[in-house]
Amino acid sequence: MLISRFAPSPTGLLHLGHAYSALLAHDFAARHGGIFKLRIEDIDPGRTRSEHVDAIIEDLSWLGVAWQGEILFQSRRLPVYGQALDRLRAMDLLYPCFCTRASIAAEVAASAAAPHGPEGAVYPGTCRVLGEGERRQLMAERPHAWRLDMARAATLAGTLYWHDDHTEVVAEPEAFGDVVLARKDAPTSYHLAVTIDDAAQGVTDVVRGRDLYAATDIHRLLQALLDLPTPTYHHHSLLADAAGRRLAKRHGAPTLADLRLKGVDPKKLAEDLRGGRLPAGYSAAGA
Repeated sequence: MLISRFAPSPTGLLHLGHAYSALLAHDFAARHGGIFKLRIEDIDPGRTRSEHVDAIIEDLSWLGVAWQGEILFQSRRLPVYGQALDRLRAMDLLYPCFCTRASIAAEVAASAAAPHGPEGAVYPGTCRVLGEGERRQLMAERPHAWRLDMARAATLAGTLYWHDDHTEVVAEPEAFGDVVLARKDAPTSYHLAVTIDDAAQGVTDVVRGRDLYAATDIHRLLQALLDLPTPTYHHHSLLADAAGRRLAKRHGAPTLADLRLKGVDPKKLAEDLRGGRLPAGYSAAGA
């Protein structure tokens, strides 16, 4: 049975780009006689708001996007992520990181040849080289994240592949460096939680924006390390505003709540998005 999903974060209101992605994932499942599921990725304690969860449900219902089964909330699954971290820790693939964003930025700025990956400057591995005694002392004194020793993990996993539609892609997670799998302020991270939850929900096909294309390399690596199945991925184009910027919360993209208040017909909006007909001032663009 084909299963797709939509997994928004309740850190703001849904905008037109979210509507586009939700419809694509919903319709993909419908075309194949499959199941469409909803997941709320509410692991960011500083930005998640309960009113945004309510708004997501209201917006999707207004748009006519119906899901099957119970909604999965990541905030209720922290012990599951903890078990995965314990497993990776037992494989000697994690290390505690005590660096602040400011100290990392300063170290990167001081390096004339700091490597850059898909998400910007790659973490320089400062805490990876700490001795065990120093690590124990710092863990007792300071908050810390948990990073994946990427070189060790990639060597253990070997060459990996994933499929984007009908194209086979060679995974290159090393480009991201030692990614964080558990944050200082949250006992997991996006990369770890999304990988575990796609498997838990039985997702066979992930329909999501092109901006997450490169991150799939990390997810493929975690699937291999944790013996999880690999879905087929379908990365769609992104909606952009008149300035060519992809629609995003930080850019003040018009929300579905705004459109609803303006009296926009949700059925007409959904039909237009499905047909590639976008409101004036918007376009479809790559990542």
